[in-house]
Amino acid sequence: MSGLSNQLYSDSDLIEGCVRGDRKIQYELYERYSSRMFGVCLRYAGNTEEAEDILQEGFVKVFRKIDSFRSEGSFEGWIRRIFVNTAIEHFRRKTYLQPITEKEENTVEGKYLSVLDDLAEKDIINLVQQLSPGYRTVFNMYVVEGYTHKQVADALGISEGTSKSQLSRAKIILQDMVRKNIDKYKYRK
Repeated sequence: MSGLSNQLYSDSDLIEGCVRGDRKIQYELYERYSSRMFGVCLRYAGNTEEAEDILQEGFVKVFRKIDSFRSEGSFEGWIRRIFVNTAIEHFRRKTYLQPITEKEENTVEGKYLSVLDDLAEKDIINLVQQLSPGYRTVFNMYVVEGYTHKQVADALGISEGTSKSQLSRAKIILQDMVRKNIDKYKYRK
């Protein structure tokens, strides 16, 4: 079962079937959303295996909590939020962030240039995966998911200053990685 069969069921059908515990419907939901949610997991994970672990854990949560979906907003958005939160929880279990001094933060922020604009999505994901877990998580939450520094800080149990400094350092590290590999990326487009 793939592709075409996924479209035989509306999101409402998938939700109702999963609430009933229908394994076929659960499989259909997984088939419909797994590749998109794997992309979310991959942005937070350090490697493919870690992303697969987050994906599995996320779907377990989706199936357990599906009866709490209230049709407020999109179903895919609801699922995505579960996966982002699962990735954040995964990160929090494994890592601790170290604050950067305010002086370092100001130096870092002033030097950042938007060099990522010219890269392919695949290249950006690869670069972001090379960041340390702390930098990667804050970068994804702030830049990709649109969290504020206060929301990042609250979710990760850190200060807003630490969130800002982690983001600043992530940007500088990404910029340096791009500069060191600029020839590699120039001709990919």
